[in-house]
Amino acid sequence: MKPIRHVLVTGGAGYVGAVLVPKLLAKNYQVRVYDLFLFGEDVLDTVKDHPQLKLIKGDIRERKAFAEAVAGCDAVIHLACVSNDPSFELNPGLGKSINYDCFPDLVKTCKDAGVHRFVYASSSSVYGVKSDPNVTEDLKLEPLTDYSRFKALCEELLDKERAPGFVALTLRPATVCGYSPRLRLDLTVNILTNHAWTNKRIKVFGGAQMRPNIHIGDMTDLYVKSLEWPDERIDGRVYNAGYENHTVGEIAQIVRGVVGRDVEIVTTPTDDHRSYHISSEKIKRELGFAPSHSIEDAVTDLASAFKDGKIPNSMDDPRYYNIKVMQNRNLA
Repeated sequence: MKPIRHVLVTGGAGYVGAVLVPKLLAKNYQVRVYDLFLFGEDVLDTVKDHPQLKLIKGDIRERKAFAEAVAGCDAVIHLACVSNDPSFELNPGLGKSINYDCFPDLVKTCKDAGVHRFVYASSSSVYGVKSDPNVTEDLKLEPLTDYSRFKALCEELLDKERAPGFVALTLRPATVCGYSPRLRLDLTVNILTNHAWTNKRIKVFGGAQMRPNIHIGDMTDLYVKSLEWPDERIDGRVYNAGYENHTVGEIAQIVRGVVGRDVEIVTTPTDDHRSYHISSEKIKRELGFAPSHSIEDAVTDLASAFKDGKIPNSMDDPRYYNIKVMQNRNLA
């Protein structure tokens, strides 16, 4: 196995990237972040002067610029995308161009540059809604939205591009939760925690829908581990990455348990009964990876950040909400 020392992280200044990049630096990797920095250039302030970090402002659709950025890298962790359905649906053409249209060229550019390992951040939403009690990696993909459909198509394309010397690993994360310097407050656990802390009131629509989650600390640990496993253990593999499957109502109760019993939970009917749940037994069985942080830990981390004044103006500041940032930017 060729040693991995130089890593490029696309979307490295995003919600997950802002937690992942410091971990990679702590592991002594040379790290390049390739990102549009739509959510600010301060999200990596704690490591911006690190001698082994290079920040590159760029668009993954710009092949020449990306080729220059990836030159000399051993591995790529591809996080960059228009993330979540509402942001994608705001401008479907833009979403398709970033999440899918540029992907074949991006993968080819990585191969041409001699990248040895490519880790792709897909999504557990590629399964659609399943009635199976355990949604495993061998079930048929039935994505319900363009966002998840293009994730599935990229998985398929990446698998076809595998070749000797170009190892590909696909991860299908559950919904990530917890605190990040580039915080998102448009994810289930984070939304409920924000409302509980700020308004002392959580509104739950329905409540019986299942939502799989994974703590941002565990997800970023997994990306770090994805650079360490031998080629033969991960090449061409696809793994779910989740921890706890809870109903939205249960998540609300967990949040109240951390933030305070004075938090009111209001349940209202909903027409949206989509319910998602995944099994992450395969990655535990084959690679020994098991998350160790709970939803309660994520809520506790967020509550501490609120208490310390790290999340000002949490209900109104657009930077916490992907769709608001997308609305304020004139990307083409």
